Amino acid sequence: MNSKASWVGFNHVKGIGSVRFRALLDYFGDAEIAWQAPADGLKAAGLPQRAIENLLRIRNSLDLDAIMTRIEKQKILILTWNDSNYPAYLKQIDQPPPVIYVKGEISARDDWAVAVVGTRRVTAYGRQVAAELSRFLVQNGITVVSGLARGVDSIAHETSLSVPGRTLAVLGCGVDRIYPPENNFLAEKIVENGALISDYAPGTPPDAANFPPRNRIIAGLSRATIVIEAGQESGALITAAFAVDQGRDVFAVPGSIYAPQSKGTNRLIQQGAIPLIDYSQLLECLNIQQAPQQQVLRLAFPANEIEADILNSLSLEPLHIDEIGQKSGLPINQVSATLAMMELKGMVRQVGGMNYVLVRENNSLIYRASQND
Repeated sequence: MNSKASWVGFNHVKGIGSVRFRALLDYFGDAEIAWQAPADGLKAAGLPQRAIENLLRIRNSLDLDAIMTRIEKQKILILTWNDSNYPAYLKQIDQPPPVIYVKGEISARDDWAVAVVGTRRVTAYGRQVAAELSRFLVQNGITVVSGLARGVDSIAHETSLSVPGRTLAVLGCGVDRIYPPENNFLAEKIVENGALISDYAPGTPPDAANFPPRNRIIAGLSRATIVIEAGQESGALITAAFAVDQGRDVFAVPGSIYAPQSKGTNRLIQQGAIPLIDYSQLLECLNIQQAPQQQVLRLAFPANEIEADILNSLSLEPLHIDEIGQKSGLPINQVSATLAMMELKGMVRQVGGMNYVLVRENNSLIYRASQND
């Protein structure tokens, strides 16, 4: 069995989300062992009876080998918590999806990402802001994340591609089922310059119930969420709420007090969102004006031996600077100075309290350094 097949199997079982799946991994130590566990073992692991019944029913009906073959033929990438290229920012949220499906490519450049979301019934004002803002972001090396919906989402994706720049679309269905259908061509272009992403298994049709949960992924991939226009019941407000829960900044574009499309954004500002009145303030607030420089520095300065030692001490889990010093065997002042340069290069990231995490794709830097020695 493919090593990821059991992860995909659990992804098909309703009632087993991030929390319960984590509990199963902790108990059994391996997803494949958990997938094949008998009912009494699942019960001992803390799974409730209804979830056990669902799991046993789905397990008996699924042909995982056939599913994995179909996914491979569709050139869909499966990323799990165990994969080093699972998006680092998404992994930091509470209850990240155990499995995401990707059509296209998620790049290290997408660590610098901002969500641009809003109403489907966009006004001329909202259309102008969505286009100008998306263009500004990608011109500054920022990936635009949105949901491929009509209105603001489509404008954000289309503008990002036209610059050209990178964009990620998070779907409320399988990555092989495009919704709305008129965005099929747009989706193809996104695959060429970014990725379609979903935590719903390929083949999952669009359903109204799927879209609010997927918004946590839009927010989770992004350093900030910008709401262009939103009515009082807009799904963009759900994305903003997830961003707040995840500790990410929320920006809202002010609008007329008479416009239905601005009632949601104006209320967000009233509740504490940052009013977006100048695009450059976004870069200043998030300190992301360094994104283009980081991308250049990654290529210009390959890792030396000291950087390699520190990189080998790090993972996607936060590690305190003192522990980095102990694991690398380097003096703390040297560790501190090197980490500062590595953070500027975009090789590592400080996540608070002098804790650092590894940024993806650094293995290539270590490899190039060893080749040049």
